[in-house]
Amino acid sequence: MQLVLEDGTVFNGYSFGSTKPSTGEVVFNTGMSSYPESLTDPSYLGQILTCTYPLIGNFGAPSYEKDALGLYKHLESGRIQVSGLVVSDYSEQYSHFEAVQSLHDWLHKEGVPGICGIDTRALTKKIREHGVMLGKIVPAGADYVVNFEDPNKRNLVAEASRKTAQTFMLEEGSDVDILAVDCGMKDNIIRQLVQRGARVKVVPWNHDISQEYYDGLFYSNGPGDPAMATETINHLRNALKQDKPIFGICMGHQLLSLAAGAQSYKLPFGNRGQNQPCINLEDRRCYITPQNHGYAIDAETLPENWEPLFVNANDGSNEGCKHVSKPFFSVQFHPEAAGGPQDTGFLFDRFLSLVRQSKAKSPALSMPIGPSLASGKPLDATLPSHTDLKFPSAAVIASYPPLKKVLILGSGGLQIGQAGEFDYSGSQAIKALKERNVQSILINPNIATVQTAEGLADQVYLLPVIPEFVQSVIEKERPDGIFLQFGGQTALNCGIELDKLGILSHYGVRVLGTSVSSIIATEDRDIFAAKLTEIGERIAPSIAATSTEAAIQAAHEIGYPVIVRAAFSLGGLGSGFAHDDAQLRTLCSRAFSSCPQVLVEKSLKGWKEIEYEVVRDQYDNCVTVCNMENFDPLGIHTGDSIVVAPSQTLSDKDYHLLRSASIRVARQLGIVGECNVQFALDPLSRDYCIIEANPRLSRSSALASKATGYPLAFVAAKLAMGENLGDVRNSVTGTTTACFEPALDYVVTKIPRWDLKKFNNASPILGSGMKSVGEVMAIGRSFEESLQKAVRMVDPSLDGFEPKASNDLLESLSVPTESRLFSVAEAFRQGYTVDQIYSLTFIDRWFLYKCKNIFDIGMELEQHSLSDLPEDLLQEAKKAGFSDKQIAKRIGASELAVREKRKAANIVPSVKQIDTLAAEFPAQTNYLYTTYHGTEDDVDFNEHGTMVLGSGVYRIGSSVEFDYSAVQCIRTLRDLGKKTIMVNYNPETVSTDYDESDRLYFEELSLERVLDIHDKENDSGVVVSVGGQIPNNLAMHLHEQGMQILGTHPENIDRAEDRDKFSKLMDDIGVDQPAWRELTNLAEAEDFCNTVGYPVLVRPSYVLSGAAMNVVRTPEQLDRYLREAAEVSRDHPVVISKFIQGAREIELDAVAQKGEVVAYAIAEHVEQAGVHSGDATLVLPAQDLEDNIFQGILESGRKIAAALQISGPFNAQFIVEDSGAIKVIETNLRASRSLPFCSKVMGIDFVDRATRIFSGEHVEPIDCHTVAPPYVGVKAPQFSWSRLLGADPVLGVEMASTGEVGCLGTSKHEAFLKALMSANLRLPRKNILIMGGDEKNAFLPSARALAAMGYSLLATPGTAFHLAHHGVAVTRLSMPRQDDYLADPHTPDVLHALRNGKVDLFINFPRVTSLGQEPNTDEQRKTYRVRRAAVDHNVPIITNLKVAQQLVESLAKTHKFGVDSYQELRAEARAKAAAAGEKVYTEQD
Repeated sequence: MQLVLEDGTVFNGYSFGSTKPSTGEVVFNTGMSSYPESLTDPSYLGQILTCTYPLIGNFGAPSYEKDALGLYKHLESGRIQVSGLVVSDYSEQYSHFEAVQSLHDWLHKEGVPGICGIDTRALTKKIREHGVMLGKIVPAGADYVVNFEDPNKRNLVAEASRKTAQTFMLEEGSDVDILAVDCGMKDNIIRQLVQRGARVKVVPWNHDISQEYYDGLFYSNGPGDPAMATETINHLRNALKQDKPIFGICMGHQLLSLAAGAQSYKLPFGNRGQNQPCINLEDRRCYITPQNHGYAIDAETLPENWEPLFVNANDGSNEGCKHVSKPFFSVQFHPEAAGGPQDTGFLFDRFLSLVRQSKAKSPALSMPIGPSLASGKPLDATLPSHTDLKFPSAAVIASYPPLKKVLILGSGGLQIGQAGEFDYSGSQAIKALKERNVQSILINPNIATVQTAEGLADQVYLLPVIPEFVQSVIEKERPDGIFLQFGGQTALNCGIELDKLGILSHYGVRVLGTSVSSIIATEDRDIFAAKLTEIGERIAPSIAATSTEAAIQAAHEIGYPVIVRAAFSLGGLGSGFAHDDAQLRTLCSRAFSSCPQVLVEKSLKGWKEIEYEVVRDQYDNCVTVCNMENFDPLGIHTGDSIVVAPSQTLSDKDYHLLRSASIRVARQLGIVGECNVQFALDPLSRDYCIIEANPRLSRSSALASKATGYPLAFVAAKLAMGENLGDVRNSVTGTTTACFEPALDYVVTKIPRWDLKKFNNASPILGSGMKSVGEVMAIGRSFEESLQKAVRMVDPSLDGFEPKASNDLLESLSVPTESRLFSVAEAFRQGYTVDQIYSLTFIDRWFLYKCKNIFDIGMELEQHSLSDLPEDLLQEAKKAGFSDKQIAKRIGASELAVREKRKAANIVPSVKQIDTLAAEFPAQTNYLYTTYHGTEDDVDFNEHGTMVLGSGVYRIGSSVEFDYSAVQCIRTLRDLGKKTIMVNYNPETVSTDYDESDRLYFEELSLERVLDIHDKENDSGVVVSVGGQIPNNLAMHLHEQGMQILGTHPENIDRAEDRDKFSKLMDDIGVDQPAWRELTNLAEAEDFCNTVGYPVLVRPSYVLSGAAMNVVRTPEQLDRYLREAAEVSRDHPVVISKFIQGAREIELDAVAQKGEVVAYAIAEHVEQAGVHSGDATLVLPAQDLEDNIFQGILESGRKIAAALQISGPFNAQFIVEDSGAIKVIETNLRASRSLPFCSKVMGIDFVDRATRIFSGEHVEPIDCHTVAPPYVGVKAPQFSWSRLLGADPVLGVEMASTGEVGCLGTSKHEAFLKALMSANLRLPRKNILIMGGDEKNAFLPSARALAAMGYSLLATPGTAFHLAHHGVAVTRLSMPRQDDYLADPHTPDVLHALRNGKVDLFINFPRVTSLGQEPNTDEQRKTYRVRRAAVDHNVPIITNLKVAQQLVESLAKTHKFGVDSYQELRAEARAKAAAAGEKVYTEQD
């Protein structure tokens, strides 16, 4: 089929519905969930409707069932009104409990054609630019079968109106009579009037109303040109001579205005959608309205005594009018809201109130247009009767002096449940403060973040976010206000404590945005439940408990299964499902170790989980920015769920039922700023429960912001400072208001990233407690395209939605784990049906149908080879998200061969914009994605900018530090006047903010996609060395395809990454290294190990965070670890080297220019070699490094830089043996995890220098040894052991930390303690438990020092004996005697002490070889259980001897903590350098 426009433009597509040709006026609607309502809306009569949202048909078609009033329950009239339907992606399969047929069947039965496969965004832009156009849907090449016809030349009102009068009323009667003139009236309008107690007589459009009795007169919506309804206008003029109330909607508004004497005009393309912001000119509040009209009233022509009532906040068109003294008013929008938001339903209350007042002949009231209460309670619930109606005025807003200085609490180190999204949100908040010229004070010890870089916040304090330090900063800085909502749960909990202690009130610090009392109401589960009950909202049956026994009693009352939710917790920490008392005891024991209260709640596992992001200002303007639907059913934490935006299986009723509920919740809780509301929705009804509300920016908020393009954090900060949402501009479009709800014309899929396999003992089962370490976000114009993109983004080793064999498929489907999605594919491979998989997973059938479509296309591909692959199948596969590599594997070809074939067939992606408005308004947005569902690009490609590849997904080993480097690189490039292109897909990052780069591609970091972007942009070069390992791994492949790699040559990058090449190079240039050999076979490996002696280190190539790197201590382990290494490094060699025990580890971060080092920093590890550098505690400047060692390392670094001709950043790691021998371990030719730490401590922006080198500038070398700062920096790892149920908290050569913190102090000891506290290690107050293992002697002096400082020492039997034998006072605790240590809560052993809060710190030195290695002896199992118990009961644990010794030394030598900002310390460093006559450097130099 074809859509042919009157200007000759042709869009080719595929037919669904009826095949007969049709003609009409082509219009578009930006609604995302209301196609059944729109299709039956009489206002669309004569029009071909284009849905801008691409996925249509998802929830099928409802019946023509009628309600008790005789009105259609699900639809707006008794037939489809449109002439045709145009969509991008039609869904043949549907899923909804009210659906009775498919959309295709419905259209077919009613003779209405549909056409799909259309680039609806291109069509929308054409209509936007040229105005509405006539069009026709015809068979391909047969446009002669029907002529263009302009429906506006017909009297469409006459056609749409009913022919005879009908009366509607409730059985219990009514008290007023409304005469409603049907100009094309929607059934829901009648319903709204009748349900409010009116008897409604509906008459045809040209009915002589002068012969009718009525108390109030109503004019409905309708299609076409209002000027053609001359009979109606004449009747209405006569009615205006009376004083009876009149209310008009849409067409009714135009008719009333024309009758009063105003003029109408045709809009270029009309306002049709559900997100039009309209400002009430009486109180300046802004409402989100649904609209459907092609004509408007010219407000300038309103006669005397008439005035505008509403105005469109985007285009300034008139949206309503009223008489200044008589009870006549009308609105252009649709308060009846079917489909669309229900925010203006109060207008029916106003109308009927006027009618009742008029009927009672009471004095006229001057009543504002607006709901009665900010809480959103309905009018009739607040009034004793209809005769004494009062409209309370809006709440008085407190007046405060202008803000001068605001304190922002950061989130600290990245951890599971609280990651990089708070760098993004905090950075946006600081930008909002800068725009208002408000000074910003930031407390955040996460030194790797963008927000802690110089030049953003005015003052940065790298301190723990705990009340003691925050109070000191408040006392020093004296801020006017404080932001609590941009630092995750860490900031919220700290803020609550500050308020509780009276610190905020004492210093006169105002909490900006949501109040502390409102925060507590959301965090305290008991108060939260009570608050929701007050407004009649539904929550799952629940009881709050403050003890385990109370929780068990609550579970018995509610009935198992239950879910336990911990109060004041992050990411579901401490929560879980319990099916019996024993499971509940385990959950409560863990939860109560970190919080004072739990909520025991009835389990609704299996229901849908839906989220809404709500924005509200202090003036009660309220919008929902995004709704999201979890692919996984309720029961999995939303952070661990696949999430789709917008929702795919909710009808308009479902969508707006929950939307209205979320707004009521935000109002009831007093949210000012942003909040996230989560729902459980019964898939078989509209029964729902509210799960929780987060009164802060969250990971979901970051996802929603990036998914929609709406700058949530920036807007939330503005609102927290008191701005009106209607006055805040949409910074993406630059022309529209932020008081709107984004319309999407694409689908977004988020998939979490887990690293559970790094921890052998960690449970793989996903539940209510979050376990993922990061997430990806993919954008497409079909669900299949978006899903497959997202799968590949999670890890480069994944090709897409592909089957993965399982030992127990039934269990893999029924028990959620990180690989369940691939088990679904495997189930399809084994012949399972959608219904069978649904019964095991409760994943909605619509999602499963879409997955089945991917599977079927994959199977069809396998029937072909490259030579006979049909172009239409290749195109279909690309539209379904298949990558070239994925197709190549299916057909037995190479990736590049598939690429060449599709490009020859002109099957290439289109570049589309994310503009928040579905192309309804022009937007100069730089926010882009690619899709195969397009026929044109949204942008021109004439900038030829520099491409920077971002970090991709956060994972263990690649986190916010790489985003810092990418952002700094982009900013320097822009400072140098260069256009920039950022490619990244991580919604948590600052680099994916719309305002950081000239062009942002939210896309895969794959060879295929980077080449696609290169083909479009013709970039001037690509930077691969600031985004971590993923971009680095692409360097050679991109180079081979002709892309210019900026910085170090890709062949030299390969020489560093390839273990064999690197080791040979080190031998050649005389840089010492441990004995090594390339793996060729097991026999040679065994021979090498026997020669050098165990232990040895297995090292794969091209890996991040030590993946599959293992210490091998026995021949039995060798075969296993070699297989693992070969699996992760299939295309590159694996090297075995001698593992040197007891050596010091030193790290060199540097920048080189053509092989010459121009800046460097040398840091020492507190831990000895054997702990991955990402898990190590770094000290900079090195405090215990001999000068000859320092110079030796620097000289080795210079040799390596020269040999590899490095131009850019690099990191080299060395070990120093007791003999003083220096040996290199590895070198990475890219920005490292420690680079931000080194840059900030040294005050030298390493990335800035590297970027200038990329750009061809000459950079002068710095003698960094002479510019050492007068302070010490310590970087400490942030672990998330409590999230990883069962994981053993030990360290090895494979990285385990999820984040890092960095603090400064006048001494190593002060900085070290600050860093430990920032990493959530509470300093001990009294009792310290010691389990010395093999290090009893080594730790003895430290234990003696602890006792001397007054600490009470507890120890396990062997350690206790050793300490006592050496005269150290100690209390002996026995080791556990049973496997289930929770079975007997009174067992007087070490576990009892941990469980009952008797231990402040646990020090244990296990002998380990690799991270998470399973304990295999009885003694190892016991010590593992003790370590795990410490984690589960929130007891700080240290498992490294050197760290423990450093802690003891630091406790002894630190007597006070300095509270200096980073800027103050840097100023001191510059002053010291200047006084010494040295060159003064700044971070920007």
